[in-house]
Amino acid sequence: MSRWEVADVMTVGAVSVREDTPFKEIVDLLEAHEVNALPVVDAFDRVAGVVSSADLMAKIEFAGDDDRVRMFESRHTRQARGKAHATAAGELMNAPAVTITGGASLAAAARIMEAAGLKRLPVVDDLGRLVGMVTRRDLLKVFLRTDADILRDIMAETLPGMPGVEPAQLRAEVDDGVVTLLGQVERASVIPSLIRRIERIDGVVDVVSHLSAIADDEPKPYQAPVMF
Repeated sequence: MSRWEVADVMTVGAVSVREDTPFKEIVDLLEAHEVNALPVVDAFDRVAGVVSSADLMAKIEFAGDDDRVRMFESRHTRQARGKAHATAAGELMNAPAVTITGGASLAAAARIMEAAGLKRLPVVDDLGRLVGMVTRRDLLKVFLRTDADILRDIMAETLPGMPGVEPAQLRAEVDDGVVTLLGQVERASVIPSLIRRIERIDGVVDVVSHLSAIADDEPKPYQAPVMF
């Protein structure tokens, strides 16, 4: 079963800037390309950092402010205050950049974005050179897969060869990405693992099981003996 990778959904050939790109040119590029961030690359197209609209906002937030460090001022605020005097991408960017390769899974990209609080990632090759950008919106493209494609993955690739599952005894229905499983399996313990495998299929929104089992081999919860 083929799994979608970052390269399948990313924007190829992302707009980038150099470390010496002036402040106003960055603003022009953000506006012209309707994006909120740009990767900053060196002379070899290796990603050195990312500059975002949030980095530029410090110029407005701290305009005319003095440079004195306030008591209890957070590290983030101090950094933002420093960027208020920046005039080029190298002074504004966040570095090192969080990047991902085109061969990474969509799940890996989603985990990195969530952990780092990012909405987009520069996509790099094995040498760290920029090849594209991937956004949260790009990752959602996997849910544009048709129900027919999902059903084909289930019946032709997921069910065959799974221990305790006889494909002829099962039926799957897919409606708007929601998979409904009907039929019978050999053992009840097979059902949770089967559901997890189907949940990992690209484009699946949810799995609803109406499966029954010939043998109930699920472990029973411990019940303490009743004392009289």
